[in-house]
Amino acid sequence: MKESELSTEPIGQNLIKLISNLCFSVFVFSVLIFTVIAITYQPPDPWLESAPALTKLFTQTENATFKNDDSVLKTGEDLLAVATPTVPPALAFNPITETVIEKSEERISNLSLRSDCEDFGAVNCSDPRVLLTVERFNLKIFKFIVFLEYQTPVSGSKPDECDVAWRFRNKKEKSWRKYRDFRRFKFGIGENCTYTVVHAGGWHSGINARRPRIRPNSTRSGGNPKLAPPIRDEEINDTIPTLGSDMNFRKGKYLYYARGGDYCKGMNHYLWSFLCGLGEAMYLNRTFVMDLSICLSASYNPSNKDEEGKDFRYYFDFEHLKEVASVVEESEFLRGWKKWDRGHKRKMPVKKVTTYKVTPMQLKKDKSTIIWRQFDAPEPENYWYRVCEGQAAKYIQRPWQALWKSKRLMNIVTEISGQMDWDFDAVHVVRGEKAQNKDLWPHLDSDTSPDALLTKLKEMIQPWRNLYVATNEPFYNYFDKLRSQYKVHLLDDYKELWSNTSEWYNETTQLNDGKPVEFDGYMRVAVDTEVLYRAKTRVETFYNLTKDCKDGINTC
Repeated sequence: MKESELSTEPIGQNLIKLISNLCFSVFVFSVLIFTVIAITYQPPDPWLESAPALTKLFTQTENATFKNDDSVLKTGEDLLAVATPTVPPALAFNPITETVIEKSEERISNLSLRSDCEDFGAVNCSDPRVLLTVERFNLKIFKFIVFLEYQTPVSGSKPDECDVAWRFRNKKEKSWRKYRDFRRFKFGIGENCTYTVVHAGGWHSGINARRPRIRPNSTRSGGNPKLAPPIRDEEINDTIPTLGSDMNFRKGKYLYYARGGDYCKGMNHYLWSFLCGLGEAMYLNRTFVMDLSICLSASYNPSNKDEEGKDFRYYFDFEHLKEVASVVEESEFLRGWKKWDRGHKRKMPVKKVTTYKVTPMQLKKDKSTIIWRQFDAPEPENYWYRVCEGQAAKYIQRPWQALWKSKRLMNIVTEISGQMDWDFDAVHVVRGEKAQNKDLWPHLDSDTSPDALLTKLKEMIQPWRNLYVATNEPFYNYFDKLRSQYKVHLLDDYKELWSNTSEWYNETTQLNDGKPVEFDGYMRVAVDTEVLYRAKTRVETFYNLTKDCKDGINTC
């Protein structure tokens, strides 16, 4: 009996050891597979995944060239509504958020706004109860506005008036940029001797609350500073950063893209390529060298000619770009490079890359101070965006969140929306070359005729509403028939916002070394697009007005 037990005992122990070893091997193998997947997996670009329409727009290529649709132009802030990026703590301001506003509204409604009914000859505008009345009025009237901060009210032109200024943003703009409005309010006495707003002026009507700005060197001897019209939005800081000392320059790591075949292509092509380069710089943990001088394609110019020498800052928010990405302006970079090479025996370590086929992954471990990508091949081999094709597409994520429209253009958008008191509908009418091309868009011309437009809009928009028409139709009076039913607004109704007396004109002229800047076709489309996005009801050409497909026949 004992011999039998002894003979079976080693077999049982060996079986247990065998099973244990097998389980351990499976566990180790599973961990190994998981580790490999974790290392090699590259998530999709969240900005493009969150905006499939934009992805389709930019990736529809034929023989590596673009089919542009420039009727609507999207940038990073337009995508934030569906994919809000993480805001670095250092960049975030502390606005009165929607939650805080709700609490503020509760606080206002619970406070007594009693005034001295027997002595209401004039309103004391510095009385906190006046501001509380304005806050409550604004919260009730402007549902699409986030109010960030108020200034102390000041006297208006009459004893019962006060001018009030505040900073705000529109809820449909998901950036953290702030805008300014100032309005005139007429007060009366309501129930229980409370202040009430009898009348509120329109956009920028409270001129006494406008912050005065002083021109430099405008003081006269023995006199006070001479006040001048606003010449600059003080919140815009798009100055070019400097590199500092030679040693600071040497310590940096740079990715430099030489000018390629993308120059003078459509703006969508330019953005697709520019964000490829910026994305590669982020992947390589390098500072991207960017040329602020861009070429505007002929498609945006009435002369139908390409226009070189346009400043990036006319169109895009360089201040925001500097905050979220490491960039240096090209001439500043070249100056630092030449200065180093002249002052030191050892030249700057440079790696020249002559083809896009050298992938970002191959450059990841390169120690050179400068990686210089050159694009000298014939088109389409010399397009920047070719760097991000193929396998590289899994590693390079285009940083859409870094690219916003210029705040100077957005100030015009805000001004237009504000003049309509943020209470308007909009229709996007695409005409131009598409309406003339009967082969690809057989019904577009007739479907966007004045009679057809009026018939369609009656079904979707209430009569006598403010109606903003975003369009590429060149004839101003084309939409006159709509005026029988709506308060029609077109971009050209607001020409004073970029005239030679405007803030936009003054600031862009300063950027352009004192030479006036044309309000070109791209700027018009950018402003049209953003006003369109702020409408309460939005009517689109290819979804509401016509059955034609956006990209031509049989492409729906």
